[in-house]
Amino acid sequence: MVFNYNIIQWLFLFFFYSFCGWCWESAYVSILEKRFVNRGFMRGPFLPLYGCGGAMMLIVSKPYYDNIFLVYIAGCIGATILEYLTGVLMETLFKVRYWTYDHKKFNYKGYICLESSLFWGVCTVVFSHFLQLPIEKLLLAIPMNILSIVTIILTVINSCDFMLAFKTAIELRDVLMYMDKAREEMRRMQRRLDVIIAFRGEDVKEVKDGIGSRMENLGNKAYELGFGLSSKVGEIGNGIGSRLDVLGSSLEKSFSTVREKIMSSPSDYVLGVREEVSELYAKYRIIKDRMTPAPVKNFFEWYKERTIMGNPTMSSEKFKFSLEEIKEKISMRDKGSDESELKEE
Repeated sequence: MVFNYNIIQWLFLFFFYSFCGWCWESAYVSILEKRFVNRGFMRGPFLPLYGCGGAMMLIVSKPYYDNIFLVYIAGCIGATILEYLTGVLMETLFKVRYWTYDHKKFNYKGYICLESSLFWGVCTVVFSHFLQLPIEKLLLAIPMNILSIVTIILTVINSCDFMLAFKTAIELRDVLMYMDKAREEMRRMQRRLDVIIAFRGEDVKEVKDGIGSRMENLGNKAYELGFGLSSKVGEIGNGIGSRLDVLGSSLEKSFSTVREKIMSSPSDYVLGVREEVSELYAKYRIIKDRMTPAPVKNFFEWYKERTIMGNPTMSSEKFKFSLEEIKEKISMRDKGSDESELKEE
């Protein structure tokens, strides 16, 4: 009977397929990016999705091995289900997509597409009827004691790597969520400062107490249209105004303007308004200081940088701007390191 392996052999094949998948993906993406890319969720030379895919192809093709058409259909269905479930699970856990088919025709929510499904069917036929046969001969030729030792070592190494990768992905999720909350809080602070800058002290107090709520709305619209201090027209629409560094720069200038107005005419601003400005600034400093809280403090370490750079197609619909900002910062750090190395040479 074909593909009748024991647990150790299945595990070894899983790692073997994971390694082959890493070689293929890393070579392909490196050519597209014109630089070496250590592709994948993990940092070691293994892509578990390919390991699961290879094992799945053998399992689904086993009952229909003598009928190539049924093997093809089983491969299409099995691989599509695996790809969909993996994509949904990873985005649910990490709030990030590691691949997307949004640019392909006949895709379903970007997780799967018709072209990919048909391709997986072809891969299943080629893999199960041609490639696996010589692999099986090599597998069966390896003494069982040696195979067991190698498999155990690979299991330990990959388990550690996966745990680090999982921890990194969770930290990235926490970073994105924190950045999103910080961005919204900074926007609220900017809108309030716009009102304080635009009106005199007593008017500001009335706005705060609700008497002049339409003025608050005016401040909101002013910010959204992009004439908040240091903002350029169109920045919000282009996503630039959503960047934390742009928001921070705008707030710094707004606080400076408010302080100058209060110092030049302190009698125009009641004590409550001055206290509010002080509270806003204290809150702003806390946000700035917490840009590196516990889950973020050591984020730009080698392992985590490589995780981001190893997945150039990584995307997040909910945290789009935050993820782009992180990618840009890491890319700039990476380019800076390359330039420093060239200068030293």
